[in-house]
Amino acid sequence: MGLGSYWGEVMEVLREIIPVYDKVNSIISLGKDVEHRNRGITGRVLPGNKILDAGSGFGNMSKTALKLTDGKISITLYDPLVPMLKNTGSHFDKSPDMANGVFEHIPFRDEEFDAVLCGYSLRDAINLRIAISEIHRVLKKEGRFVIVDLGKPDEAFIRAGVSFYLRCVLPILAFIAGGRLGLKFGTLYGTFKRWPANKKLEGLLLEKFSRVEFEKDLMGGAIMVAAYK
Repeated sequence: MGLGSYWGEVMEVLREIIPVYDKVNSIISLGKDVEHRNRGITGRVLPGNKILDAGSGFGNMSKTALKLTDGKISITLYDPLVPMLKNTGSHFDKSPDMANGVFEHIPFRDEEFDAVLCGYSLRDAINLRIAISEIHRVLKKEGRFVIVDLGKPDEAFIRAGVSFYLRCVLPILAFIAGGRLGLKFGTLYGTFKRWPANKKLEGLLLEKFSRVEFEKDLMGGAIMVAAYK
């Protein structure tokens, strides 16, 4: 599971949509992206923690964690796109540490982080099972892996509804928000097709982690997950 050979196309689109990324992302999540990040991170990132924001994008997960801990955490932004990292650094009062790379080869020591955050990014893994294994490796004992992302409902009828939204409604909203660049958000449907259903994702996490808390919203079309090492 994962994007496989589709990964290169997705990365190229992400590189192109950097100017409208944040604006469109908020609209296509029906304005609930901030709420979902808060729900996913609250109680799972604590003052004094060392954090890896994996697939950091604009660093929104990190900014949420900083706010919830009064800035008393250490952050490393990690993303496959150097232009994204360069743009992101300007969004912080104090520029955080940054590293460039993919989920499947995380360039950090074993048990280095208290928590790994993935906000709308794990879905873009080349190989999901390897990505989860690497994240598990760099987490300290009792570390937390926090995922906020699109969910893929287990019920076929509801899953079809989410698919219809991503394939037909989302491009219209993205175009309204971001013009021609917004149309490129249509690649999200391709990542959704390759994303496991919620129950299967939970099972994948339980292959490596001792406990998983799986919270859903929007009828399972949005998920907030915490996996504990």
